[in-house]
Amino acid sequence: MAPSTGSRVALVDDEDHIRETVGFALSKEGYTVASYPDGVTAWEAMQERLPDLAILDITMPRMDGFELCRRLRGVSDELPIIFLTSRDEEFDRVLGLEIGADDYLCKPFSTRELMARVKVLLRRLALIRQRAPQAAESLLDVGDLRLDLQRYQATWKRTAVPLTVTEFQILRALARNPGHVKTRQQLMQEGYPYDAYVSDRTIDSHIKRLRKKFESVDAAFAAIETVHGLGYRYAAG
Repeated sequence: MAPSTGSRVALVDDEDHIRETVGFALSKEGYTVASYPDGVTAWEAMQERLPDLAILDITMPRMDGFELCRRLRGVSDELPIIFLTSRDEEFDRVLGLEIGADDYLCKPFSTRELMARVKVLLRRLALIRQRAPQAAESLLDVGDLRLDLQRYQATWKRTAVPLTVTEFQILRALARNPGHVKTRQQLMQEGYPYDAYVSDRTIDSHIKRLRKKFESVDAAFAAIETVHGLGYRYAAG
């Protein structure tokens, strides 16, 4: 599938050469690029109009990528967000996913790989927006959980639970087979079908965030169970 010509990508990084190199590659792929040198400038602009996808550096002056991601997630759970970081520590990558990023790349990175990940996330977004709601076949009901498979919306006991696309896909994989264990590898394929570089910790971070979101509407939520040494399962009872 070709990139969505004209899709608006926000690139936020305090390194001039990163903005120039990545901005050029994005433009060459047909995207409309808005570049910002820090989080404050980007946030001010994005309050006026959200992009279709955001690429955020973590370490920046005035407002870092973590805080910008938090603010963007407060406005939209649908917006695809990719983190760029020069830090090699796993802590930073895990924290970024827990805050709500969909993906991450560590510097130095391949521009080709970044473009591939941008295409995957925008493809997901386009599918969500293009799918017309249908009747019962578009809904998955498992106990108190309802998933709208066309709109990528989740509710728990009739209360909406906002999820990112990646979180939704992982939860859908679990809920489709309640009681059955899904390995981390299987969940990686659901959440990142085109990405061979995702680690086990990435899935653990998404599961942790999913639990927190459901616990925020129901403190007794315990439907996502850890099966030590194997993976996770959805308990419908």
